[in-house]
Amino acid sequence: FLPAAPNPQSFDPFDVSPPRATRAARGHAMFLRSTLIVLLLLWPRPSAGKKKLYIGALFPMSGGWPGGQACMPSAQMALDLVNNRSDILPDYELELIHYDSMCDPGEATKLLYDLLYTEPIKIVLMPGCSGVSTLVAEAARMWNLIVLSYGSSSPALSNRQRFPTFFRTHPSATLHNPTRVQLFQKWKWTRIATIQQTTEVFTSTLDDLEQRTKEAGIEISVRQSFLTDPAVAVKNLKRQDARIIVGLFYETEARKVFCEVFKEKLYGKKYVWFLIGWYADNWFKIKDPAINCTVENMTEAVEGHVTTEIVMLNPETVRGVSNMTSQEFIAALMSRLGGMNPEETGGFQEAPLAYDAVWALALALNKTVAPLKAKGRRLEDFNYNNHDITSEIYRALNTSSFEGVSGQVVFDAQGSRMAMTLIEQLQGGSYKKIGYYDSSQKNLSWFGNDVWIGAGPPADRTVVIEEYRFLSQKLFAAVSVFAGLGILLGIVCLTFNIYNGNVRYIQNSQPYLNNMTAVGCMMALAAVFPLGIDGHHVHRSQFPVVCQFRLWLLGLGFSLAYGSMFTKIWWVHTLFTKKEEKKEKKKQHLEPWKLYATVGVLLAIDFLSLMIWQIVDPLHITVEKFTKEAPKEDLDVLIQPLLEHCNSEKMNTWLGVVYGYKGLLLLLGIFLAYETKSVSTEKINDHRAVGMAIYNVAVLCLITAPVTMILSSQQDASFAFASLAIVFSAYITLVVLFVPKMRRLITRGEWQSEQQDTLKTGSSTNNNDEEKSRQLERENRELQKIIQEVKTLDTLH
Repeated sequence: FLPAAPNPQSFDPFDVSPPRATRAARGHAMFLRSTLIVLLLLWPRPSAGKKKLYIGALFPMSGGWPGGQACMPSAQMALDLVNNRSDILPDYELELIHYDSMCDPGEATKLLYDLLYTEPIKIVLMPGCSGVSTLVAEAARMWNLIVLSYGSSSPALSNRQRFPTFFRTHPSATLHNPTRVQLFQKWKWTRIATIQQTTEVFTSTLDDLEQRTKEAGIEISVRQSFLTDPAVAVKNLKRQDARIIVGLFYETEARKVFCEVFKEKLYGKKYVWFLIGWYADNWFKIKDPAINCTVENMTEAVEGHVTTEIVMLNPETVRGVSNMTSQEFIAALMSRLGGMNPEETGGFQEAPLAYDAVWALALALNKTVAPLKAKGRRLEDFNYNNHDITSEIYRALNTSSFEGVSGQVVFDAQGSRMAMTLIEQLQGGSYKKIGYYDSSQKNLSWFGNDVWIGAGPPADRTVVIEEYRFLSQKLFAAVSVFAGLGILLGIVCLTFNIYNGNVRYIQNSQPYLNNMTAVGCMMALAAVFPLGIDGHHVHRSQFPVVCQFRLWLLGLGFSLAYGSMFTKIWWVHTLFTKKEEKKEKKKQHLEPWKLYATVGVLLAIDFLSLMIWQIVDPLHITVEKFTKEAPKEDLDVLIQPLLEHCNSEKMNTWLGVVYGYKGLLLLLGIFLAYETKSVSTEKINDHRAVGMAIYNVAVLCLITAPVTMILSSQQDASFAFASLAIVFSAYITLVVLFVPKMRRLITRGEWQSEQQDTLKTGSSTNNNDEEKSRQLERENRELQKIIQEVKTLDTLH
C-alpha cells in the first residue's frame, strides 16, 4: 500500500522536513488510498513465476552530458543477465522504468514526481548526471528510497548528512584532484589557473582542488567561472598569463571554451590544459551550432591537453561476478548499440559503471532476502513507508565488494566508489594512455610516452630573467682616461704652484687658495671612477661603499675647488667695490687667514651636512625595475631589466637641500664675478680668471644637475652627463687658473730672475716689494691730504 503522499502542488524535493498535509491534502490522500486499495484488489496477480522489482532510472539522452546513450543499453544488458541467473534473486525479476532527464534538474523534478506518484512502486532510484542526482538523492530520503547513481561525480554528493541513502559507482570528482596535484609536482609546476562552469559539481571539485594545491605549495593564481558564455573568462586567462589551466565543465560547454581558446591563441607549446576525461573521444569534432569554429580549429586548439579519468574499465582480463571480462563486455555493448560509433556515443566510457551499478544493486537485494525472511518480510513488501527494508538494502550496498567489468567495486563511508585514475593525453587527434595513479597508495605508474609541442613540459608562467643594466664599459674607459689625464694635469699645476710659491706674481694670486682649487679638482675627477663603478665591477654587498666614495669625493672636491674660487671673488667684491671712504680703510685688512677661514666655513658646512646625511639616512643600494622586454628569439621568457641606484629613504629631501645650497653659491658666484669684472688689484691678481672659471663651472653644474636627475634611469646618458660635466669643469678651472701663470713665467722669465735675486739676498724679494708698495701707498695718501688742504685754503681766500 502507498503511504499518504505530499500535496503535488506543494511538493519540494529539497525540503528535508517531513511533508505536512493540510486538511485538503489529507482528504485527497484518503481518496487516493481508497482508490488504490480497490485497484490493487482488482489487479491481476501472477499465480506463479517471478515477482517483479522495479527500478526507477533517469538517463540523460541529451544535454550537457548525454551519458544515457550508452549507459541505458549497458544497464539493460546487466538486467537481462541478472534475470537469467538462477543464483541471484531467483524469485524476482528486475525491471527498469526509465526517463530522459536531459541532464537538467528542472526536467528531473517533473520526472521524479512521475516516478514516485505513478505505479508501480520503485525499490531503488538510479539517476545520472550530478545536478539531477543531487536533486533526487536529497528528496529520496523522504520516501525511504535508496539512490544508486552510475554517472555522478559531484563531491557534494559525498555528504552523508545531506544524502543519507546515496551510493554511486562513479567515483567522486575529487578523486581527480590528487592525480592533478601529483602531475603538477611531477612537472614542477607551482602556479596554475582554473576555469569552471558555474554548477555545484564543479564548484565543490574546485574547492577541494584549491585545498589540496594549498597543502602542496601550489598557487591558484587565476580562478575564472562562467555560466553559459566563456568568452570573458578565457580572455581573462589570457590577460593574466595563465599557462597551466584546469578546466571543469560539461562537454557542450567544453566546445564553447575551446572555440574561444582558439580565438585567443591560448594553446600551443606554452600552455597545458587539464580536462575531465569522461567526454566522448571525438567531442571536439562534433559539429555544434553554438560555436563558430571549424573542426580544424578545434582540433588545433585541443592538441596536447591532458585528461584525468577514473578507471572505468578493468584493464586486466579477469572474469568478474557477471562471468564476463571487460573486453567481452565492450564487444557485447557494441553489439547492443547496433554499430553506433563509440566516439559519438555519450556515456560510452561510463557504460561499465552503469553495468556494475545494476550488478551491485542485484547482489545487495539478493543479500537482503535472508535477513528479511528472518524478520517475516519480503522485498515485494517494500513501500515508501517501510524503513526496515530500506535499512537492509543500505547495509547490503554498504558492504558490497565484488569484481566488476569496471574493476573492484567497493564503496567508502560516504557511498562513493574507490578507484584508480587514468591519465591520458591527446596526441595527434587521439587519446593516448600515459599513466595511472592510485591515490590510496599514492603510487604513480608512468609510461613515459607523454608528448610536448616544445622541448618538454612548458613553464607554469612566463619565465622572467632578471638582467641588470650596466654602464657601457667603453664609455667608462673613455671618460676614465680623461679623468686620469685631468688628475695628472692637476698634479702638474699643484707642483708648479708650490715650486714657484716665492715668485711675486704667484704670491699675489693667493697660491694656497689655488692649491686648494687644484686639490679639489683632482678629488672631483677622482669621483668619476666610483661614479662609473656598478654591479659589473663589485658585488652588491660592496656597492654602498662605492656610493659613499661618490658622495664624499664629489662633495668635498666641489667645496675645495669652488669654495676657494668663491672666496677669492667674495673678498675682491668686499674690498674693492665699496665707496672711496670705505675703500681706504679696508685695503689694509686683506689678511690670508680670512681667506682660509672662508674656505674652512664652506668646507665645514659641506662636511657636517654630509655627515648628518650619512648618520640619519645612510645611502644604500636600490634596484629599479623597468618594463619587461621580450627577446628577439621565440622563447617563452621575458627580460626584466634592473638598474642599481645609490639611494636613501629621503633621497629627494637631501638632494633638495644640497642642490639648493650649492645652487645659491653658484648663482652668487656668477653675480660676484660679474660685479668684479672691471676691478683691478694686485692683492688677487687672477680674480678675472677665477670669474671666468666660475662662469663655466656654474653653467655646467646648473645644467647637468637637473638633467642627470631626469636621466637617472638611463645609466649611460646619466653617467656621460655627470662625468663629462665634472671633467670639463675641472679642466676649465685648471687651464684658466694655472696655464696663464705658466705661460707668463716661462715667456718672461720672471721665475728665473726672482730665483736669482732670492739666492743673492737670501731673503724674499716679494716681501721687499710688498713693503715698498705699502710705503708708496702711505706717501701717496699723505700727498693727497696735503693737496686737499691747499685746495681748501685757496677756496677760503
